[in-house]
Amino acid sequence: MTNAAPRRRRAAPAAASKAAPAGTRRPARPKRPTPAPPAPIVDGTPHVHPEGEFLWESSPSRYIARMSATTGREVLRPVDPEELLITAHRDKNPFEVTTSFLASRLVQVTGNEEKVREAMKSANAFGLELAGRLGRLTGSHAVERGAKKLIGVVDRSVFFQFREPTHRTARDVSQRIEKLRGEARAALAARGRSPRLRVLLTGATGFLGQEILAQAASDRRIAEVVSVIRPQTVRDPKTKEVIRVLTPTERGRLLLSRLGVGGRAARKFRFVEGDIEKPGLGIPAEELATLERTITHVVHCAASVSFDDTYESSFRANVLGCKNALAFSLRLQRAKGSRFVLHVAIETSYIHGRKKRSMAQENALVFPKNFYNNFYELTKAMASIETDRHMVEEGLRVVQLLPAIVIGDSRTGNNRGDTKVVNAPVNAFGRAKEALDALRATRLGEPKAAAIASVAMVFPADRSAEINLVTVDRVVEGILAALTRPEAIGERVHLATDHRIRTEDIVRIEKEELGVDVRLADPTLFRNVTLPFVSALLRRANEPKLASALEKLGTIFGGYGEWGQPIHSVGNDVRVLGLPLRRPNTYYAFRMLCRHNKLVQDFGRVKDPDEIARRERVWAAAIERIERESGRLAGSLETPEFRKRIEEVLDLRTFEAKAPAK
Repeated sequence: MTNAAPRRRRAAPAAASKAAPAGTRRPARPKRPTPAPPAPIVDGTPHVHPEGEFLWESSPSRYIARMSATTGREVLRPVDPEELLITAHRDKNPFEVTTSFLASRLVQVTGNEEKVREAMKSANAFGLELAGRLGRLTGSHAVERGAKKLIGVVDRSVFFQFREPTHRTARDVSQRIEKLRGEARAALAARGRSPRLRVLLTGATGFLGQEILAQAASDRRIAEVVSVIRPQTVRDPKTKEVIRVLTPTERGRLLLSRLGVGGRAARKFRFVEGDIEKPGLGIPAEELATLERTITHVVHCAASVSFDDTYESSFRANVLGCKNALAFSLRLQRAKGSRFVLHVAIETSYIHGRKKRSMAQENALVFPKNFYNNFYELTKAMASIETDRHMVEEGLRVVQLLPAIVIGDSRTGNNRGDTKVVNAPVNAFGRAKEALDALRATRLGEPKAAAIASVAMVFPADRSAEINLVTVDRVVEGILAALTRPEAIGERVHLATDHRIRTEDIVRIEKEELGVDVRLADPTLFRNVTLPFVSALLRRANEPKLASALEKLGTIFGGYGEWGQPIHSVGNDVRVLGLPLRRPNTYYAFRMLCRHNKLVQDFGRVKDPDEIARRERVWAAAIERIERESGRLAGSLETPEFRKRIEEVLDLRTFEAKAPAK
């Protein structure tokens, strides 16, 4: 990532949007919504907030307005990124933490989330009334505000909402989108019955990008893939001294070799130097001239997928990178003699934030009533607004694809060495179990191991929480399908699953596959009470790595493991993209993820990319052999049977295939 700072401007948000989110008191009719202007203007006059100048270009205020529930007008105060997270209004008060914990327990006991939610609303209303009475009794607004803060009740005096990307009417927007679809159909038809597509790809070195390269290698429609990547500095792992700098072409050759792409298939790939955080994607001028004449599609999947990244880092990667990619595609589309068809934007189904079990509609983008889990979600939502604006106002032909949490291949679990997100807790618990087993083997180690296990082998998640996992092969099938689906322009398509996996199933599968006895803990209580105590205890017990792993686990899954997770609507993946109706089995896929992380990656210890690539090829062949001989998917085999079969076909010590028995 580059460290180029955004330009400073004096700023204030623009006018208000139309209506409050569901569940808020209906305000007076606000002004017609206004998209964030290039310069901060309010009622024709430059506005400077009393707090002083702030970074308008990277401020959430460009995309989100703070509204008064009383007047329906915008409250002209800069929006701090921190206040848009769930933790900003939920974890600051001990009463709120306690209430959330009790609500979780009630959901488990009653099984009725709606009644629990209504009870919480009633308790909140009672708290507001009590605080109001104290204020009236003392004649002091300060006392009333203090009582509300002490009790931890939610006062709906303000709410947040997205700025609309356009002033245009729904009819006008619909007509514009239909025009863009017609243009894309014509551009695609000009390529003939067997279109030879030339795709520019960002994020090729990432987990998702590598799968795109692997599938594109055998896709006969694709004549060329131009990947934008940066040079790589190779350092000595011990001294950190620079050994060499790999050019994009050298990185590309290595990447294709690891993916097993060679010969004629490898000739369709080109790797050029660039940087998504720079205008024009940082591509040299002479290369740009060639791309303007040849590229038919841009697939932008470069992003920061770290759930614990800072706002600044997430903004640069997810919003600034998105804007640069959109502007680049617009340049290609408008170039003389352009062959451009459309831009594919890869976003996330979690742009809907926390919705507490309500349906996250594919085509809707409403500011979530319960805000966002992390800056990744927030900045991805802001990027989606930029995409809408470029489509409606600038006329860019664009499709928005929204994957859920992406995991490894549906059949093998192969993930190109990825250790993030869902892989992180699997690896952490697997390595923790091995460390505890080693400790138990020492003199007087059993009591210490038991003590550490009681506090460390904890997964911060409610039993009823559901996590939407989707396999990488399904996501890339959707991306490649979108290339020749002009009717997908103007659509948001969830690449998600319709059978989510519960956290209690995750823990059960981990126990069966890894032998770890993990217990579930209330995530709110764990994050605010248990984790600080456990971290300090583990560090005193000389287990700093385990303490850090638990802290990261709490940060990543603190929000996704709570009750009332959003349900992502699906259907456009089949209706619009033409994907198969049957989506990958999440339970089988997660089981294969555990097996892969344990046997192929040794819980993240195998780090050499070449060795990982070799192992994954051997592993894929072994899985294919097991499925051929058993007549069943490997993920459907129970743990003992799979273990027996994998040891028959694979030497797990050398990770080499065994010869078939005669």
